Amino acid sequence: MGGKKPAMINRLTSGRKIRFLCFLCCLVYFVSYLTRLNYAACLAEIQRSLGISKSLAGLPVTGCFITYGIGQLLCGFLGDRFHPRNMIFTGLASTSVCNLLAALFPRIEIIIPLWCLNGFFQSMLWPPLVRVMAEALDENHYKKCCVQVSVAASAGMIAVYVLAPVCILVSGWRLAFLIPAVSGLGTAFFWFVSFIRLASGGTNTISALNVEMSRDSTIKLPALFLQASLIPILLSIILHGILRDGITTWMPAYITETFGLSTSLSILTTAVLPVFSIFSITIASWLLQRLHNELFTAGILFGAGTLSSLLLLPFYNSMPVFSITMMTLITGCMYGINLLLISRVPRHFARFGRVATVSGILNASTYIGSSLSTYAFGAVSEHFGWFSTIFIWVLVALGGTLLCFFTFRKWGRFSNPA
Repeated sequence: MGGKKPAMINRLTSGRKIRFLCFLCCLVYFVSYLTRLNYAACLAEIQRSLGISKSLAGLPVTGCFITYGIGQLLCGFLGDRFHPRNMIFTGLASTSVCNLLAALFPRIEIIIPLWCLNGFFQSMLWPPLVRVMAEALDENHYKKCCVQVSVAASAGMIAVYVLAPVCILVSGWRLAFLIPAVSGLGTAFFWFVSFIRLASGGTNTISALNVEMSRDSTIKLPALFLQASLIPILLSIILHGILRDGITTWMPAYITETFGLSTSLSILTTAVLPVFSIFSITIASWLLQRLHNELFTAGILFGAGTLSSLLLLPFYNSMPVFSITMMTLITGCMYGINLLLISRVPRHFARFGRVATVSGILNASTYIGSSLSTYAFGAVSEHFGWFSTIFIWVLVALGGTLLCFFTFRKWGRFSNPA
């Protein structure tokens, strides 16, 4: 399945096969969101139906984020050494089984360890997926595919937040786990069979990427961290994860508690977040084409998130439409940042043979932030109220703005060497 030196994936040259590979990557990531975000989407209803506290109800999500983040580090390392076809199949099939078991055994003491396992299996998907895109596609098609995969992720989130309330109304929250489980198993087998057929038609011709990789692959990872200013990038990613997933997870509870809407309607309202994120991803890609610097572009989006959080503070409990709009803007900015720092940044490490490794480290940082916010926002809102929680959003977004603006020049020298 692999060796000490990673085997390069065949570069695709056929337009039809390139489009099909992008479709496969989008499908895998779409289904990964169905099988990972469904618990968070049903959190308010699960809390109500099981009669548990917000803190306890948030533990499976926190555990999932932690194991996902730890798994990203391990699977990022393995993703440069083992065949991505097998890693992605194993991860997607296993996460589907976790969903099935959560539906069959609806007890919080069972769901917590299951969702922790789910997080680890989910971590087997993104690093090898980035490696597939970076090695099988040229730079232009890679950029396009990154945008398409990001849009697929948003579409997956929309599907979750539409599917969850429908399932709750029709049959109960367990149906929101059964449907993704079946979808995930089907997609896993479709990926495995399709990738075998697709890979047989590539080319092994020596490209500029391969030549660069052979020259630069001896550089050690700690040296890359310093050369590329990865530490402030990691911190920025942690902050974006705090806002993106913290707001998404707790928005239904915030709407229910503050404005008195039902849990089903509150969950459905949350679907507006990924709808706008599709536009945010497009805007972020457009900005990057003109600014040519991922960190500077991310700093602009963090600044917009800071402004939106500040505007939300005075009206958080009196204007539901305005509040939802501001939260939509904040999370939309974070999805744009996700495209820049999680999808685009790793390709700059292709010449070092470190695409999956760096991708895993960066994505792990997202879920450090996610795990912190999922528990902390629930606890802060429970003890100090939503005003204090939103004030934390302001500080987090401001921190991300400063980090990106202080770092973008050094990153520019690394990402665009003379």
